Amino acid sequence: MRTPDWRGWVREPLLHFLLIGTGLFAVWHFVAGGDAGPTRDIVVSTSQVEALATNFQKTWSRPPTAQELRGLVDDYVTDEVYYREAIAMGIDRDDQVIRRRLRQKMEFMSDSVADAAEPTDAQLEAFLREHASKFTAPERLTFEQVFVSIERRGGAAPNEAARILTSLRAGRGPADPRELGDPTLLPTHLQSASAQEIAYMFGGAFAAQVAAAPVGSWSGPVKSTFGLHLVRVDQREPGRLPPLAEIRPVVLREWQATQGTKAREAFLAQLRSKYRVSIEGLAGPASQAPVSDSGRNP
Repeated sequence: MRTPDWRGWVREPLLHFLLIGTGLFAVWHFVAGGDAGPTRDIVVSTSQVEALATNFQKTWSRPPTAQELRGLVDDYVTDEVYYREAIAMGIDRDDQVIRRRLRQKMEFMSDSVADAAEPTDAQLEAFLREHASKFTAPERLTFEQVFVSIERRGGAAPNEAARILTSLRAGRGPADPRELGDPTLLPTHLQSASAQEIAYMFGGAFAAQVAAAPVGSWSGPVKSTFGLHLVRVDQREPGRLPPLAEIRPVVLREWQATQGTKAREAFLAQLRSKYRVSIEGLAGPASQAPVSDSGRNP
């Protein structure tokens, strides 16, 4: 009779998994204090089953079959079993990903309170006035420019710009002032442009000088990274604070964001008040104070 070869069994991966699983269960059983107590119930309610079916339908654009629904329920139960056993074994305690996710869910709880709040128009009006700088529309300029290329004219560019400026101010030359200057791909006319839009096309220094230029007359030369420009500002629209009716969705969104931050900080302060925090080592007493969402001590 042939003697069984136990060495092959020892090398079986399945055996390794069984031994590891048995060891983990033994450790948990010891830590949990032996008997796990009475049987714990997992109840899959009608509403949960309906939610599983609804999610399936949203994904696949059809309701699940009876077999598929049984599979969904079975998977839900599997998730619940693993979740409960993992929590009981304390697996979540040293996992930074799980800790971060649980923190996010706690923050979502406080944020949802702020999102559910519906402010009155009076509250939004007060918020708009209190944060006027955030909602004030910037000054806008309408202007035209005549370009003088330094690359093309070299050292003669400033004199040429001065000559063209004299002609423009005197009203001499062609009907289209652009014919006095050099060809350019830059816009020769901008309508109701903000300082940010002007700076994007011509540079910040150019935008600042044009913002200070007089209205209705040619001035310059204004230098940019492209060359020299003779500029006439035709209209300056001052910055203004729009009425609430004009920007209500924007104000509402900012109000909700601010309320969410306040709710989160209040929620965290309430939770922290239940704990005594002791920090040892180099961090010292300076780290005892709660830290706000921005990461700075208040």
